[in-house]
Amino acid sequence: MNERLIRQAQGGDDTAYIALFQQYEQELYAMAYVYAKNQDDALDIVQECAYRSYKAIQQLRDVAYFKTWLIRILINCAHDLLKKRPYYEELHDTYLIEEPVELDMHFTLQSVMQHLSIEEKHVVLLKYYEDFTFEQIADVLQLKLGTTKTILYRALKKLKTKLVEEGIADEIFKG
Repeated sequence: MNERLIRQAQGGDDTAYIALFQQYEQELYAMAYVYAKNQDDALDIVQECAYRSYKAIQQLRDVAYFKTWLIRILINCAHDLLKKRPYYEELHDTYLIEEPVELDMHFTLQSVMQHLSIEEKHVVLLKYYEDFTFEQIADVLQLKLGTTKTILYRALKKLKTKLVEEGIADEIFKG
């Protein structure tokens, strides 16, 4: 089904491309939101991803990697948007300091993710939000397999340390 839609989209069928992109739109938005930290920027990232992927669909060589290809485009769009707004991280970090302690676990984890490098965020998101294998992550981020594993383990160590500091590690790391 997807392979047929991809081939039709590559042949210039706009309707096929729209149907194909819509299958992944919610997932892409969720990932964009983690990068952008607000709805408007996340929507801008997804819209830019849709535009870039539409323009470049003929360049997709292996239809089996369509989702991987889309995510790589999304990550590039997120980088481009955030590079244009260097003040954004600074403002967001100030906001995080004022968070009440009794926040929902999801928001607490999101704030802890802010302590990771962009590369570490990529690997964690792809591994645990997208359920990618190490091989798929290495392909998307264009890294060596060993480097990908090292980045993930380093990120997990940082996350655990930060969660211990926040006093919520016991809730997450039971046993």
